[in-house]
Parts: sequence; structure tokens; C-alpha cells
Amino acid sequence: MDRLRVTYDNQVRPELTKRFSYTSPMAVPRLEKVVINQGVGEAKDDSKVMDKAARELAIITLQRPVVTKAKKSISNFKLRAGMPIGLKVTLRGERMYTFLEKLLNVALPRIRDFRGVNPNSFDGRGNYNLGLKEQAVFPEITYDMVEAVRGMDITIVTTARTDEEGRALLEGLGFPFRK
Repeated sequence: MDRLRVTYDNQVRPELTKRFSYTSPMAVPRLEKVVINQGVGEAKDDSKVMDKAARELAIITLQRPVVTKAKKSISNFKLRAGMPIGLKVTLRGERMYTFLEKLLNVALPRIRDFRGVNPNSFDGRGNYNLGLKEQAVFPEITYDMVEAVRGMDITIVTTARTDEEGRALLEGLGFPFRK
């Protein structure tokens, strides 16, 4: 069992229930899923780039990514509708908690000049967005493996209704918000 889930069940859930005075246990905010997106624009010229990026993302998330395709044609970018331009992974349950634990305890502390994550990156409905500039902050990725530095967007979807509830949930789970 993941430590993050145990922390949520034993500490965060009772704390949130008391703080926001929920009457139903189902009203207490919880993590729903984590979506990781990675743009691979170079894939339109070389299909091998997409395979390498997919392999790296699969190693990080322990799940095979889905290839995302362009919805519209954009002539300035030499892009046609249907061309592969990115990768996406949706994590739920055990894999989600495993990934978040790795992100909080290993990846974020490895970022140079890290002072905490932006507290203003909530979307108004309690979901949190976070961007990483390089994939090499994860311990599974060695610098020898990395051919091109690619960032990723991480979206943490919660059942919270407001940003305040979502922030209280993530703070309880140990997110290092910037002061």
C-alpha cells in the first residue's frame, strides 16, 4: 500500500472533514486522476522521436502512453490534422499514488533552484497544473538515455469543488507550495 494513500486516509481526510465541516464522507475531496501530457513537436519530421519519447514516458509512469494527434491543420507549423504531436498518460488508483509519491519525494527536490510549486496554478475547480522543464528529474531516466530534453505538463484532478479545498488536500499530501 502506498504511503500517500495511507496518509490521505489516516490524516488528510479527517483534517479536511473537520476544517470544511463535511457531513458526508463522500463530500471530502480526494484525488481522482493524474494526467501527464508531453508535446513532441519534432515527431512530425521523424517518427522515431515519438517512439523514444513514449519509451521514456512509459518508464516514468509505468504505463504505456497514448499518442495525441493534431486536431487542425496549421500551415505555419507545417502541421496537418491527424499528425502525431504528443503523448498522454492518465494514471488512476495505485499507479497514480506511486507516481505522485515519486514526484514529491524524488523528482521535485532534484530540480535546480527549487523553491516550491506555484500556489496559483489551480483552475478554479480544485484541479492543479504543474509543468516540468525536463524529464531527467525522474530517477529512472539517466542522462545517457536522454536524446532531447522534453518537458511535461502534469494535471492533478481532484473531486474538490473550490481551489481552497483542492489546495488544502494537496498541502495535506505534502505538496511543497511556494510561500
